[in-house]
Amino acid sequence: MKKIKIAIVDDEKLIQEGLKIILSTYEDIDVVSMGENGYEALNICESNDIDLVLMDVRMPICNGVIGTKIIKEKFPNTKVLILTTFKDMEYIQEALKNGASGYLLKDSSPDLIYGGIKAAIKGNIVIHPEIANDILNHSSTENNIDNILEEYDLNHKEYEIIKYIADGLSNKEIGERLFLSEGTIKNNVSTILSKLKLRDRTQIVVFAFKNNLTK
Repeated sequence: MKKIKIAIVDDEKLIQEGLKIILSTYEDIDVVSMGENGYEALNICESNDIDLVLMDVRMPICNGVIGTKIIKEKFPNTKVLILTTFKDMEYIQEALKNGASGYLLKDSSPDLIYGGIKAAIKGNIVIHPEIANDILNHSSTENNIDNILEEYDLNHKEYEIIKYIADGLSNKEIGERLFLSEGTIKNNVSTILSKLKLRDRTQIVVFAFKNNLTK
């Protein structure tokens, strides 16, 4: 069985050790190394074959938002999952824009964190339910869905795909819901990215929440 190689990055040693103990109980997780800030996270990725970095967002020297950016620039295939006690909208949106695969709270259950890791590795976007609600509550209520679709020249199918992406579904899962092939969904996602002038599906998630397209 191929294990998922994890790096845990948090400026609190107790959090580091606690997460290591918890995650080590899962037989397909291998905690390879630990660090205390974003720069150390990058060094770990440079020295090890890391599949996913589980990283706090508020840390001295280099926070998780910047840490995500520098890791994704050099190691685009390495997933970054933000784990924190803070529900800060600005941090959340910036981390997602920088390429984070998702955002979970430290008080999440071990199984929720483990599930988030597995989902992120599969390429899905992971957003804690509480955080998703906060993003919705902070998003503009003035935007009408029809106006948004017209402004960006989005059709109904593309709108459905955007909602499914925001729900964390993969192309294959979306295809199953819409009775379309995975290749067709992939092509539609490329069209959506072009219309919205976005870089990747993570930015589609941010766009969806900001514009109330997830309802």
